[in-house]
Amino acid sequence: MSTILAADYEKTDIGSIQIAPEVIAVIAGLATIEVEGVAGMSGGLAGGIAELLGRKNLSKGVKVEVGQREAAVDVSIIVEYGQRIPEIAADIQRNVKRSIETMTGLNVVEVNVHIHDVHFKPADKPEEEDSAQRVK
Repeated sequence: MSTILAADYEKTDIGSIQIAPEVIAVIAGLATIEVEGVAGMSGGLAGGIAELLGRKNLSKGVKVEVGQREAAVDVSIIVEYGQRIPEIAADIQRNVKRSIETMTGLNVVEVNVHIHDVHFKPADKPEEEDSAQRVK
C-alpha cells in the first residue's frame, strides 16, 4: 500500500495537527463495509496473513494519498452476488467522502472503487430427515 507521509494538516498557535494516512484508511475502510452489498474488503496477501494471525486490519483494501488539505482514496472490495455493482460503488463513494470530510475536515477529491471479487452465499443444504423418522 503506497501512501504519502502525514503532512502538517493545520497549524495552531500552540503547535500543529497531523493526520496519518493510516487514520484516513481506517475511516475509509469502515465507511466502505457499512454499505449494504459489500461482502468484504480485498486486501491481497498481506491483509490475509494479518487476519490469519488474529489482527484485524481495518484499512485492508484501502489506499490513500493525503496532501495538506486533500485526500484521494482507492478501495478494493468484494461484492455480494446479486447486488447492483454501480449502485454499491456510488454508495461507497458517497459514504467514504462524507465520513472522511466530516471526521477530518480534509477535502476528498476522489474515491475510486475497485471490484475484485463476487461472494456467493453458500447453498442451503436440505435439512436431513430427523433420525427418529429414519428408524422404523
